[in-house]
Amino acid sequence: MTLETTQWDITEFLADDAAVAAYLDAVFEAGDPDEMRDALRHVARARGMTELARAAGITRAGLYKALGESGNPSFATMIAIMKALGVKLAAKPAAA
Repeated sequence: MTLETTQWDITEFLADDAAVAAYLDAVFEAGDPDEMRDALRHVARARGMTELARAAGITRAGLYKALGESGNPSFATMIAIMKALGVKLAAKPAAA
């Protein structure tokens, strides 16, 4: 008997604002810049790159470049994307 599998895609689980916020919070807590960029890319794909770029005030090509595998988005770009997604960055004390 052959085991059949399908490719898992995080974007299928980012259907609402609460799921997006929880996902980004978990990834951002780890603090890895590449993972943070990738998480924003996943959410952007789930929400639609064109619409998100427009809402963030950047070009679609600029969004793809910033969130691409070798992208290095500026802090301002990340904040604009998060604002367009309806989430915010928050600071909390680090665990001792």
